[in-house]
Amino acid sequence: MKKIALALMFVPTAALAHTGHDTGSLMAGIGHPLGGFDHVLAMVAVGLWAAQAGGRALWAAPLTFVGAMLAGGALGMAGLPFAGVEPMILASIVVIGLAVAAAARLPLGAALAVLAAFGMAHGHAHGAEGPGAGLALYAVGFALATAALHGAGIGLGLVTGTLAGRALGAAAAAAGVALAVAG
Repeated sequence: MKKIALALMFVPTAALAHTGHDTGSLMAGIGHPLGGFDHVLAMVAVGLWAAQAGGRALWAAPLTFVGAMLAGGALGMAGLPFAGVEPMILASIVVIGLAVAAAARLPLGAALAVLAAFGMAHGHAHGAEGPGAGLALYAVGFALATAALHGAGIGLGLVTGTLAGRALGAAAAAAGVALAVAG
C-alpha cells in the first residue's frame, strides 16, 4: 500500500517536467528531477546502462552525466540558448532506453560522450528554469537527486540481471516515444 501511495504522489506531476520554480532551495532542486517523468526515466536508464557495462562505467557514467548536467545548468542560468533542448531530453530517454534494451556495448569514451550530450540538455532545462536566486543550493539538490536516480538504475540493473534490465530499457524507450508523441 505504501508503494502505491508513493507512486500516486508522482502522477499529477508526470506531465509537468519543466514548470517554473519560485525558490532557490535545496529541496526545490531535489524536487525538480523527481517531479518530471522524463527526467526520472532518463536518469534511471543511465544507471541501467552503467550496470550493464560494469567496471569503470559504474562510476564514470553517472559522474559524466551529472558533471555535464551541472555545466548545462550553468549555461541555462546564464541565459545561453540550447536549440532543441526538449527534443534532446526526450531523445535521451529513447536512445539510452534502446541502448539498454539492446545491451549495447559502446566503447566507454563513446558512451560517456553520448551521456555528456544528454546531461547538458537536462542541465540546461534545470538551469534555464531554475530560480533567480539561490541557484547553488538548487544545483546541489538537482545533482544529488540525479545521482540518486542513477544509483537506483544501477541497483535495478545489478539486482534484476540482463534480461529484466533490457526489458526495463525497452519500457523506458517506449515511454520516451509516448512522451514525444503526447507532447
